[in-house]
Amino acid sequence: MMRTLLLVALGGAIGSVLRYLTSALINKYFNGLFPLATFAINIIGCFIIGLGMGIIAKQPWAGDSFKFFFITGFCGGYTTFSAFAGENVSLLQGGNSITAFAYIAASVIVGVLAVFAGLYIAR
Repeated sequence: MMRTLLLVALGGAIGSVLRYLTSALINKYFNGLFPLATFAINIIGCFIIGLGMGIIAKQPWAGDSFKFFFITGFCGGYTTFSAFAGENVSLLQGGNSITAFAYIAASVIVGVLAVFAGLYIAR
């Protein structure tokens, strides 16, 4: 258990720092109304988690340690949107399209409403 926590923490720390650096770099050159840095980070994170999922599926060396460090830690620290997208791909690949689309809709709608609720309570 302690080893797993350390792997997740290390991966998360690296992912978080790279998220900050990616955001700073993008915002340095493209700072407009559209939140390009967050969009780019989310898309890059989705691509990276796809690579990780593919590696886990094909490579015998990519066991639980790799999953905890790279998928849960690094990708989770870089962007949780990648985990959201990866879970939906798994649902779709498993033939659970109704569940996937319900998860997508509920996450977006309830997530936006939760932000409004938090803002309302904080005021």
